Amino acid sequence: MLRSELILRLSEERPEIRPREVERIVDVILDEISAALEAGDRVELRGFGAFSVRQREARTGRNPRTGESVPVEKKYVPFFKAGKELRARLNNGEDPEDR
Repeated sequence: MLRSELILRLSEERPEIRPREVERIVDVILDEISAALEAGDRVELRGFGAFSVRQREARTGRNPRTGESVPVEKKYVPFFKAGKELRARLNNGEDPEDR
């Protein structure tokens, strides 16, 4: 689902809220999640999942065109772990991690 599709669906579900206001709400939510991750915080949405930041160590990579070794600096990447309820919804009501 695209951001624009999310805004459209929310606008249809809540016709009393103007589409521009829905777009602003979605922007604020996404900006707040991004700002929290940028600050190194964890964002948990109960029943949905948790966003966090993980560090990838420096390593030696390879240029796929030339095969030449290239240094890759350490970096931070976003990470998402689905919540128990979301995993269960995707697996016919059963959480595969309960096995």
